[in-house]
Amino acid sequence: MFSAWDRRERPPEEGAAAGLQGFGVDKTFLSSLKGILLETELDFLRCISAIIIFLVVSFAAVTSREGAAIAAFVFGIILVSVFAYDAFKIYRTELMPRTTEGDQQ
Repeated sequence: MFSAWDRRERPPEEGAAAGLQGFGVDKTFLSSLKGILLETELDFLRCISAIIIFLVVSFAAVTSREGAAIAAFVFGIILVSVFAYDAFKIYRTELMPRTTEGDQQ
């Protein structure tokens, strides 16, 4: 799987974006360790905020007890489970501390 850690090994890309010097995108920062962690943390927070929003909207929709509202509730719960799985995978692959062979006892 292609992750943010793989991008750290590559040099920043040159090309059309290289002409936008004053645009505010710092390719060297985004390819550094702090930039990779910032991007990963933002993806994780995106998943968590989507889970909260879909849970609130789903429970608010189901209070009307109509057929479409119940379908919206089920669809919202499915989306919550997808975002929860995505947050779990991001945590496992990117945010969880890595153990080395010297750390294990």
